[in-house]
Amino acid sequence: MHRPRKEMIAETRAKLIAAARHAFGTIGYAEASMDDFTASAGLTRGALYHHFGDKKGLLQAVIAEIDAEMAARVNEVAARAPTRWQHFVDECTAYIEMALEPEIQRIMFRDGPAVLGDPAQWPNANGCVASMTDNLTRLQQDGVVVADLDPETTARLINGASSQASQRIANSQDPEATSKMAVAAFKQLLEGLLKKTDRQPN
Repeated sequence: MHRPRKEMIAETRAKLIAAARHAFGTIGYAEASMDDFTASAGLTRGALYHHFGDKKGLLQAVIAEIDAEMAARVNEVAARAPTRWQHFVDECTAYIEMALEPEIQRIMFRDGPAVLGDPAQWPNANGCVASMTDNLTRLQQDGVVVADLDPETTARLINGASSQASQRIANSQDPEATSKMAVAAFKQLLEGLLKKTDRQPN
């Protein structure tokens, strides 16, 4: 039975991404060989070049896939929060805490920035900032956070802080201890956004 070209292309891309994700997550980007993961996917280098351009393009595709999964998980955690403010806090801290997971740690927070540069410039960053800006705008409208802050600027600063916290955890000799310190400091930063009457007691 003849399969649609679109379906075959999607399958080829998925095979390459899965093989590369396994290699990048276990031995790292630098050590991963294009021949190794094209062979494990049962494909050729030509297929990789055609769909992703090069190894760096494949890393970008792997990161996009992991990032989408992280966003879904973060949303699931935040959805259980009893208030909009707690939803916002949980959304941010859940992302940082994922830096403890070996695959995410290596691909998203070590090799990703080393190969692709500043995460703030990655394609997915704008969507994250836009979502955070929307949340902050609503919190301002609800009278929860201070009114004299620009939501987008604040969102970009928070996004940068969460990225730095995650990278620090991923590169730490003791990720567990670093995660606890980073999350505590990050929550303290967020507390500064609240109107004084809404600040949590110490």
